[in-house]
Amino acid sequence: MADLTHFDDHGASRMVDVGDKAITARVAVPEAFVSLRPETLTQINNKDLAKGDVYEVARLAGIMGAKKTADLIPLCHPLGLDSVTIDFETT
Repeated sequence: MADLTHFDDHGASRMVDVGDKAITARVAVPEAFVSLRPETLTQINNKDLAKGDVYEVARLAGIMGAKKTADLIPLCHPLGLDSVTIDFETT
């Protein structure tokens, strides 16, 4: 397993040393596709749900997920974020 960076020669997990790695600008553009019944989408768009604005709840969850990436993904180093933007598109 020596060619996999997060495992040593014996297959044990390890944190990769990135101490000498140069800081670089990076951009991630993830996408998700969600299928809904038309009547559910209408309720969401009309903000007609008891739990509140679905888009804003999802936006906040996405921002929090981006900020907590190092806590949510094992062996991920903390990431310095400059911004997080979450957009929604319905078709």
